[in-house]
Formats: sequence, structure tokens, C-alpha cells
Amino acid sequence: METDSTTPELAMALSLATARLRARLRSEQAEVTTGQNMSQLSVLGRISEAGTTTASELAKAEHVRQQSIAETVAGLKRQGLVYSRPDPSDGRKALLSLTESGADLVRSIVEHRGAWLARALDAHVTAAERAVLAQATEIMFRLADCPPLREAPPPERETP
Repeated sequence: METDSTTPELAMALSLATARLRARLRSEQAEVTTGQNMSQLSVLGRISEAGTTTASELAKAEHVRQQSIAETVAGLKRQGLVYSRPDPSDGRKALLSLTESGADLVRSIVEHRGAWLARALDAHVTAAERAVLAQATEIMFRLADCPPLREAPPPERETP
């Protein structure tokens, strides 16, 4: 696969823009969260989307080790936001779900953050730009969910 000469610059700009928007969203939701870190909030969102899931599925979706997910889930359980029950089809696994408090927290974050973002889009982004963002959103989801890519071998050097 050939790399366009602008790809590294685009990758850096996309990374920086994503980080800045994520930080802004985090600050906007700060008044409705109760001390959860971004990993915990991301896991809450994943469980909310799935309804019920396993730690193994979460680790794969979050691109982290199972040990990291175990620590994150343990913290959410201590906060009363997540509970587990044995998987009826495989007793070795535990199924994770949101408690009512966890579901309420996710709803309030989504509503609060979504309201801010909708106002910002209306005030600062044209209709044409919103159409571009809709396409970019689909692409970003695809990038976030793509499998790990093997590193390309280093380019061959010419010998003098």
C-alpha cells in the first residue's frame, strides 16, 4: 500500500484535533460525572451500548489488556455503577451490566455532552461542514475499530 506524502501530517493533525475535542468534551461533562476517569467512562459507554458484555469483550473493544479491564471494572463495581453475574452458558465467564446508577450516569453524560456539542455545531459549523463531519465520523469509527496493522518494514537504503 502506497502512502501519500501528506499522510503523516494528516495523521498528526487528526490525532491532535481528536485529543483536543476529547479534552473539551471531558471538561463539559465534568459537572455530571462523579470522579470517574476516562477509561471508566469509556467502559461504562461500551457496557451501555452492549447491554451485557464480558471483560474479555471489553478488553478487545478498548484495545487494552484483560488486567487493565479487570482493574477498571473493579473500580466501577466499587462505585456501584456495574454489576456482574455468572454467564448461564459458560460458568467460567461473568456477564457485566450497568446498575441503575450506572445507566443514569451514562444518560446524563450523553445528554449533557450532546447538548453542548449540538450548540457548538449550530454556532460554529456551517451546514456544509456538518455534512463533512458526518462523513468524517463514519471514517473515524472505522479507524477506531480497525484491527492492528503490522508495522511496515523500514525502507531500503541506497548504498553509496
